[in-house]
Amino acid sequence: MTILHAPTFIPVEVCSSVGLDPTTPVEQCLAKVKADVASDGVAAPAADAAALQKIVTAAQEHGIDLKVVVMEKSPAIDTPLRDIATEIGAANPGSTVLVLSPGWAGTYSTTYDRVILEAGQDVAKTAPNPVVGTQAFVDQLQTPDFPWMGLTITLVIGVAVGAVLTRVLQLRGRRSQNAATPVDQVK
Repeated sequence: MTILHAPTFIPVEVCSSVGLDPTTPVEQCLAKVKADVASDGVAAPAADAAALQKIVTAAQEHGIDLKVVVMEKSPAIDTPLRDIATEIGAANPGSTVLVLSPGWAGTYSTTYDRVILEAGQDVAKTAPNPVVGTQAFVDQLQTPDFPWMGLTITLVIGVAVGAVLTRVLQLRGRRSQNAATPVDQVK
């Protein structure tokens, strides 16, 4: 479960994602992003918005409450993207949030583990554009996990059976060796 923390830094670059001037106070920019996301699940430049809305709708059909924020410019580090995702997630309980900028991605979800989210982030941030990145992120969320528990149990049982079988064969070998060797008689 993800614990909500107050964001440490929301970059001014978020303003451009919703068409606001970078000199606009960050709180107003974030309020506009939240409003855009609340209306259709997407806060992105107009060129990408329609395609991203289709991906959000398709994700909802698969049970994923996806929210997407696209920033035209990247902040100096990727941490603020997760802060923005956390803010959007807090405003939309139960949703999975993806925040993209050129070369960076940040996510938030109470539904998916951090490992799955970061795997999705990795494929999303290396995509050539936000639409392809968002689709790759959704595809990663829908990829089934490898059944590690089943493999582990099978391996442990296999090793235990192998150890028991080895011991049984050792004991049989000793018995057959003792039976084949004549007992020394006392003279």
